[in-house]
Amino acid sequence: MTALRLGPLLRYADGSTATVWVEASRPCTAQVRCADGAGGTARTFQVAGHHYALVEVTGLTAGTATTYEVLLDDTLVWPPADSRFPPSEIRTPAAIDAAFDAEGGAGDPIRVAFGSCRWAAPPAGGHDPVGPDALDSLASRLAADPAAERPDVLLLLGDQVYADEVSDATKERIATRRGLADPPGAEVADFEEYTWLYYESWLDPEVRWLLSTVPSCMVFDDHDVIDDWNTSASWLADMRDTAWWRERLLSGLMSYWVHQHLGNLSPAELAADPLYAAVREAPDATDELRAFASRADADPAAARWSYRRDFGRVRLLMVDSRAARVLDEDGRSMLHPAEQAWLREQALDDRGSVDHLLIGTSLPWLLPHLVHDAEEWDAALCRGERGARWARTGEKIRRGADLEHWAAFPRSFAALAELIAEVGSGADAPASVLVLSGDVHHAYLAEPHWHEGPGPDARVLQLTCSPVHNSVPAYIRWGFRFGWSAAARALGRRLRRHGRCPRPPVGWRRTGGPWFGNQLMFLTLRGRSARLRLEQAQPDGTLRKAEEADLTR
Repeated sequence: MTALRLGPLLRYADGSTATVWVEASRPCTAQVRCADGAGGTARTFQVAGHHYALVEVTGLTAGTATTYEVLLDDTLVWPPADSRFPPSEIRTPAAIDAAFDAEGGAGDPIRVAFGSCRWAAPPAGGHDPVGPDALDSLASRLAADPAAERPDVLLLLGDQVYADEVSDATKERIATRRGLADPPGAEVADFEEYTWLYYESWLDPEVRWLLSTVPSCMVFDDHDVIDDWNTSASWLADMRDTAWWRERLLSGLMSYWVHQHLGNLSPAELAADPLYAAVREAPDATDELRAFASRADADPAAARWSYRRDFGRVRLLMVDSRAARVLDEDGRSMLHPAEQAWLREQALDDRGSVDHLLIGTSLPWLLPHLVHDAEEWDAALCRGERGARWARTGEKIRRGADLEHWAAFPRSFAALAELIAEVGSGADAPASVLVLSGDVHHAYLAEPHWHEGPGPDARVLQLTCSPVHNSVPAYIRWGFRFGWSAAARALGRRLRRHGRCPRPPVGWRRTGGPWFGNQLMFLTLRGRSARLRLEQAQPDGTLRKAEEADLTR
């Protein structure tokens, strides 16, 4: 009998369609059957001996909720017979009444939950070394009261798996397959070992049910491949000189495409994607997918991992801030030109129909002031502002201190500020432009101001939330707190002078935080209003409100 190995994951959902992702134990036909008569089927495709399907569910009714089942070759596999969770549902947003909205009506709210950095290793002997998991806590709350308010979408902003920091159980499994003394040692080496990380993460009972009933959008960050992925051109050259790097990178991109990226796309985008068509048609799509990953490695412009999702009058632009980089010091950029052009086009498209623009990027745009200044100073050293000797020192500092956020790409930092100002200005500007990020293992709010001119009319905020399930050492906590202080700003100014760094186009102030712990942020967007709530996971398995704020200007 065909078994359900992983999933189901509810990924895309609009007023009439949805997509559900599954992995089966062998080739089969996957079917999603809804209680209201909607449904869909798809044949599995094969990659490296694994069998996946993304089922398009059609016939849904806007503004409704319907339970669903998953069948493989006509055998019911979801929900499990012994499930302790409520039935999985597909909830569709209500249709937007354009005339009502034009008259100033608020309509139904859009609820967004987001966070990043979830190390999924199971606790040993009942003890979790990094504390309670915020996704587990959210799932427990929703399961206890199915009628309770729930997110319309869950944004996972990077480090969904840790290829370079595996659990003891995965390490033992690797040791039975190959020697740990050989590079890359106790890290994943290929596609098969990547699948183990997803099993460990997504078979967690609470998380499995949560992802089956709340739509999700995902993007990678460095640990999905390796810590500080694409830090610099010299870093990449060193990695390419190793015997194991190419297989690791290609497998990372292939597994990301299968497990995360496919579900980010709408049915229309999937239908127009030649790679998806080729993968479904091939008896074994390993070679097709590997060739794609190889092209993406050779040329960042060959693949676009960024994407757009519209939720009524809320627009999400999820931006790839890892694979899209230009690393040559003379042209160093967070986004290659085609990616930058895509971001601008999507941000400005039909701007008058957008009340809130969400820019999702795994790495924060606005950092604690000293961290920003140190990264920009180091970038100046690395490009030779103080000579060759300082450039070599700068590269060592960049790698050792993980200085590779937006601030380490000063022209890209300024370009994003310019785009936000353009999008947020004028009579048809959105009410808010919110940059959603993770990575830095704490949460905070920051608000920019533009040095030239009045600045945008929209409320602009950096909202950073991390981790979902991880930790940060005490000395780094102290460093992040200090990074916002007046003394840190004075030190940062000295670094900037040494690096001959021009003043950035924006300044900013911290308006909330820093908060430490495993946590999620929630946005409630209704009409032109926006509210934020930060909730932290507690040892008893609950989420406790740590902050609530009105983001409306």
